Amino acid sequence: MPSATPLFHTVAEAAALLRVDTATVYRAIRDDAFPAVRIRGRYVIPAKAIDQMIEAATESGRCLDVADILARQRIQRELGESSPHPVR
Repeated sequence: MPSATPLFHTVAEAAALLRVDTATVYRAIRDDAFPAVRIRGRYVIPAKAIDQMIEAATESGRCLDVADILARQRIQRELGESSPHPVR
């Protein structure tokens, strides 16, 4: 039985939720400044990513820039990947 809450949103659905134009979301995705999954030529947005944005904005009480968040996450991943792994 399918979940009542979708795991992914279309770009149009995500844009409507965020109250921005779909072109804005597409540009952000192409600039690597918005979380998305690409399946062939189509993008879907993880619902969890939208939920996390809402939660982060609510908790911080400030304006958040998704591009900055993603850049920090990339840096953390790169630092984690470049650090030596323990031999097992």
